[in-house]
Amino acid sequence: MRRYGLSDSQWERIKDLLPGREGHVGGTAADNRLFVEAVLYRYRAGIPLRDLPARFGDWKSVHRRLRRWCESGVIEQVFRHLAADRDNGYMMIDSTIV
Repeated sequence: MRRYGLSDSQWERIKDLLPGREGHVGGTAADNRLFVEAVLYRYRAGIPLRDLPARFGDWKSVHRRLRRWCESGVIEQVFRHLAADRDNGYMMIDSTIV
C-alpha cells in the first residue's frame, strides 16, 4: 500500500457506494480506486490539485470528477458510511483531518 493509499479492507467498505462500478447504470469508470486515492492524497498532503503526482492522471480530470461526485452527493454518502464506524481512526476532535 502506498502512502496515503487505501488498504484493501478500506476499499472493500466503500467500493459499492461509488458510481461507475461494474453493473451500475451508466458508464464504467476506468479506476475508481485510483481516483479516491488521488483525492485522499491531495487532502492528506495538503497540496493543490495541480500538484498531484502524474500517477493519478490529469489533475483537471480529477477535479471534474470530484466536483461531479460532490454535487451528486456521492462524497457525502461515503463520508456518512465511514463516519458510522466507531473505530474510524480519522474521527478525531482536534485534528486538521476531520
